[in-house]
Amino acid sequence: MANLEILVSELPTLIQSLKLIIGDSNEIMEQIILINNAQEQLRNIKKLIAQELKFERINNSAIATLPRIGTVASLFIPSVGLVDPAIAEKFGNSKTKISLTDLQSKIDGWIEWGYFLQAIATDILSDVQLVNQLNSDINHLSLCANFQVIDESLKINLYLENYHLLEHQIQNITNSKNDLLQLQQKLNYIFNTIKNSRSLLNILLGVSAFCGKSGFVLEWLDDDHELIISSDGKFQELTDILNDCDFFQEQIVALIIQGDTLREQAEQALKKIEQESSKEAINSQHVEIVLSSTQKIVGSALLIASSLLILGFGSWKIQEQNLSLTQEGSAIAPDDGGAIANFKSAQKLGMEAASLVQNPPHPLKVWQQAKNKWRQAINLLDSIPNETSVSDQANKKLAYYQINYKFISQRVLIEKKALANLESAQKLAIEANFFEQDSSHSLLIRQQAQDKWQQAINLLEAIPKSTSVSIQAKETLTIYKTNYAAISQISR
Repeated sequence: MANLEILVSELPTLIQSLKLIIGDSNEIMEQIILINNAQEQLRNIKKLIAQELKFERINNSAIATLPRIGTVASLFIPSVGLVDPAIAEKFGNSKTKISLTDLQSKIDGWIEWGYFLQAIATDILSDVQLVNQLNSDINHLSLCANFQVIDESLKINLYLENYHLLEHQIQNITNSKNDLLQLQQKLNYIFNTIKNSRSLLNILLGVSAFCGKSGFVLEWLDDDHELIISSDGKFQELTDILNDCDFFQEQIVALIIQGDTLREQAEQALKKIEQESSKEAINSQHVEIVLSSTQKIVGSALLIASSLLILGFGSWKIQEQNLSLTQEGSAIAPDDGGAIANFKSAQKLGMEAASLVQNPPHPLKVWQQAKNKWRQAINLLDSIPNETSVSDQANKKLAYYQINYKFISQRVLIEKKALANLESAQKLAIEANFFEQDSSHSLLIRQQAQDKWQQAINLLEAIPKSTSVSIQAKETLTIYKTNYAAISQISR
């Protein structure tokens, strides 16, 4: 038990290493090795737990419990209050005790997460174009840092009576606007890539462009099938990044308006100076006008802002909210009838899909049914025309549903793989039995049977505990190991 307690005390460090840093592709291979090492240590802990549970059963004792390591969350993030709830699930509740059986289950989840990270890392390294793009992104500022640089460049004082300084400032304002327009294009790319991509690798490209030099880390996949990443110490879901993109779009529009206002004032000041007599002395005093990015712009500037915001992202936020389909004193336009019906149907399908996958594990058929419902809901939302009364709500739902669809599709693949492993193992067992029944009973025949049993055992052990066939696989595994031991004894 003492050895087990020592190993459990090292769990925070182990679990912390179960993450994939996306940035410099040259370091990804090293991370694969670290993840594999962490998985091996977790397997060793599982074996010790199994031995301890066996010992406890022999002594007719209650299932032993180990106190949680109270510093798990604090070791990962110095301030516990800053830990994202989804990330906290990676470690569990540090204020309670956990049974060895529950700890086994959590270790299975951590090991499965390691396999997921290794698969992503392998896919990245096998895609030359993706690797090149990641290596390029790491040489640029993050989107947030880029925005801050431009924001600071527009916090200037206009020297309204100095001709040469005004010319220089007008050029700087023009350059800043060009930078803002480029940043706006980059935001569009990031938003559309994350929102519309069907491939996780493409989504990672969008996140990479967003994070730039800061890089990012794949931290965890929470119970709602949301990928959790961290960058610069900040934990985010993909939907949070989309919301950040929307926020920056609005801020860019405000900065463009601010820059246009500054430039207009500077140009007017230049004209005034040109109209003055060259013989007049230029007043050495200047009037400083300080405009920050947080100042409100009134009058005609607001009209410009409204137009630009309509052309931009709008106020897109990925949050669940109640939908009001009717308003007092206004009737639904005839063209809205079909759009509203499609929206209601999509909502119904989304709720059905979410309900289906509650309390996993589930058979493959259930996951596929949920996946199909998400797909149908997405198609309905996609069919809703713009400028209908529900188009804004439909767009919000669409982004949320598309992310759910991506990750539930991954779950379908995991379940398919588990089922295929079980079927292949059963086929190998049949072949092994056939060899054992061979009348010759030669050493070669027995060796072939032994190899078949070993292959079947390997397949069953690779089946994640979170799948619907894991219980059957576990029961079958016991039988196959017994058969393997028997044939191994005969072959000696």
